[in-house]
Amino acid sequence: MPSLFNPLQLGSIDLPNRIFMAPLTRARAGREGVPNELMARYYAQRAGAGLIISEATGISREGLGWPNAPGLWSEAQVDGWKTVTQEVHRAGGRIVAQLWHMGRLVHSDLGGGKPVSSSATTAPDFAHTYEGKKPYEEARAATQADIDRIIGDYVTAARNAIEAGFDGVQIHGANGYLVDQFLRDSDNHRDDAYGGSIDNRLRFVRQVLEAVGGAIGMDRVGIRFSPNILVQGVEDSDPIALFTELAKLLEELRVPWIELREPYKATSAGSVPTEPVSPAMRQHYSGKIVINSDHDWIDARVRIAAGTADAVSIGRLFIANPDLVKRIAIDAPLNPGDPRTFYSGGPEGYVDYPALGEQEAA
Repeated sequence: MPSLFNPLQLGSIDLPNRIFMAPLTRARAGREGVPNELMARYYAQRAGAGLIISEATGISREGLGWPNAPGLWSEAQVDGWKTVTQEVHRAGGRIVAQLWHMGRLVHSDLGGGKPVSSSATTAPDFAHTYEGKKPYEEARAATQADIDRIIGDYVTAARNAIEAGFDGVQIHGANGYLVDQFLRDSDNHRDDAYGGSIDNRLRFVRQVLEAVGGAIGMDRVGIRFSPNILVQGVEDSDPIALFTELAKLLEELRVPWIELREPYKATSAGSVPTEPVSPAMRQHYSGKIVINSDHDWIDARVRIAAGTADAVSIGRLFIANPDLVKRIAIDAPLNPGDPRTFYSGGPEGYVDYPALGEQEAA
């Protein structure tokens, strides 16, 4: 019977355990999105995770709408990420790059122009900018030329990730960002080959996966979804039907792993879930399923033992506990996190949380 501490194979990536570090935006890369020595230290401290999924990383200036988040489109960014991956590998870890296009959630102050989405819609609430929060702007519907260009940006970013030393990539298809904006009918109002039917709404994610897999090998590609929650204004009227067909597509393309932000209760972020879709997906998808969002390791142990999940990704607890895997293994107390420093910049609340040995020495 598999446990959290058994090895796991994700395509070409061999992992020592099944406790993953979930992607966590931390806003330490500066205005040019270039990773730095501080980020290398942060990730290396957490190399005990079975797999580190990097913070969401922009594939282009157009697609990056979070201040001080990193990118993967420039030579300087690739060089910066090389320092990060080298330190993680030196510490014995594995790390994949999460590739991000935020779509309609990019404010023009950051993206340099009107945001692009599946349709001409406006996200709810406010965008984060360097001048503070501003209302989201109406996106323009992507043309075929836009779609082709953006798919090319995914390919470039994926190749850059491999050049930078990452073990693979994860496409960000969750949380109301661009892939999600094409998938789900609350935002996709198109009447062409990319909208309407479920098959049409799957076309964009199919083309992204095919292009990225063709560029770096599908055995190094994963993808993240958030199927059963309304997030940043995006949801679907029939998520079971949509994600069942998506599971069939993932199986056809031989995508080796998926991560599902699939809470089973109201989350700490305020999301109220609907019926989980992972059981329906499991019937059609034989790859590895990683569960995420307010799952603790007790719940994860049950899911993994039952075969409905293969691993768990944990987010905020990894912020305050760089040695989280060890703490779970020996049932040690956990450091509390400080939300005031999640996006504050600098080392405080980033690389200064103590590991167990450091606490004992103090």
